Amino acid sequence: MNLGTTTSNTLLDDLRDIRVLATNAAIRELACIAHYAELHTVTDETMAATLTERGLDTGLPVAGPGAPLVSDFAVMDLATVLGRSVDSGRNYVGQVVELCWRLPQTWERVLAGAVPVYKALRIADHTRSLPADAAAYVDAQLAPFAHSCSWAQIERLVDEALIRFDPDAAAAKAAEDAETRHVDLGITDVGPIGIAHGTTALNLPDALDLENAVQRRAKLLGQLGDDDTLDVRRAKALGEIAREDLALDLEVIDPDTGEITRKIPARKTELVFHLSEDGVVARCGNTRTPLTVDTIKTWLTQDRGPSGTVIVRPVQDLAGCQPVDSYEIPDRLRRQVELARHHCGYPYCTRPAEACDLDHAVPYGEGGPTCACNLCPECRGHHRFKTSGHAQVRILRPGVYYWTTPSGTYLVDPTGTYPLTSRPGTDQLESK
Repeated sequence: MNLGTTTSNTLLDDLRDIRVLATNAAIRELACIAHYAELHTVTDETMAATLTERGLDTGLPVAGPGAPLVSDFAVMDLATVLGRSVDSGRNYVGQVVELCWRLPQTWERVLAGAVPVYKALRIADHTRSLPADAAAYVDAQLAPFAHSCSWAQIERLVDEALIRFDPDAAAAKAAEDAETRHVDLGITDVGPIGIAHGTTALNLPDALDLENAVQRRAKLLGQLGDDDTLDVRRAKALGEIAREDLALDLEVIDPDTGEITRKIPARKTELVFHLSEDGVVARCGNTRTPLTVDTIKTWLTQDRGPSGTVIVRPVQDLAGCQPVDSYEIPDRLRRQVELARHHCGYPYCTRPAEACDLDHAVPYGEGGPTCACNLCPECRGHHRFKTSGHAQVRILRPGVYYWTTPSGTYLVDPTGTYPLTSRPGTDQLESK
């Protein structure tokens, strides 16, 4: 195809034709799947598929109440033709059966090309859990306008139908939804400039209270001369609200007597940063995520009130070897090992070193030194496993461990775990 001679209008005409062909093909596919499902329905409801009957060709309840059961084996065969996994194929057939049998008005508009196929399939996903009369209600209310409704409108209509026609199920769903409340501030997903992208799910009264508090504080920041955008000021406001709360002693009051029974003291949040030797990049010790040095400079120069304190510790030689003449491990050695090793030294274990025990690879009682070169971070479970005699470790050099376990021998280094043998007690490195 010579695109150089193709005009813009010609390309638009071609795209229109392609869209028509694609729409017609998608509608025809739905119609074929519906007919196929009809040819392979299972009329005996006692043949509905269960976990204990997977060896039989039983009927699948792929759609909501009132829709026919469809042969499991037939769906598997269809999924292969469609190039889908079994689960994906079952879900797709269920969407089509839901549309055809339980949402007939919407189905007719789909076949007429008035409702996009993708939107109809998503509507079917929302109604599959509804009783038959609730699904019929959604179909009657939605079909004339489905092509223009937003997802929020569709979800609200489905919720209304559930409340109208199955209040017990609506109450159960409300109780289940209440358990999904959460606050995830995105601390485990921080980018290089230190932005944590989180999510929340709150009761509406709580959400409105938080919204009002954030909105008021963000407005105040603007009045005080902060020229950042409103969204940025809102983010700052939430941080200020948190720091203000952390600075307060919280009193626990007896509801009967009004007496203060105890106080929960204020606390401070500690951020730890490790700067690379060349000063180009840093790592946040709290989240183990890389950060730009400029980001840390910005944070350190922000006014965080009397609670903001910056402590600069001397650079520590992580490769240094300075043993102590005692079994107890001093804090400086622990910090050195934790910074240099990052995680448990046992094969495939990723438990952070800060949560691990530090184990003498050569026991202290047998002459092993208390030094970073003889200390292996091990989570409590693997430490107990080694102490019991089921596993042994040799430190080939700091950060490189040779393990002998009942299942074989393994080499663990900063790049990962490498199985060496499948038989215990075969020390391939003994001769090296």
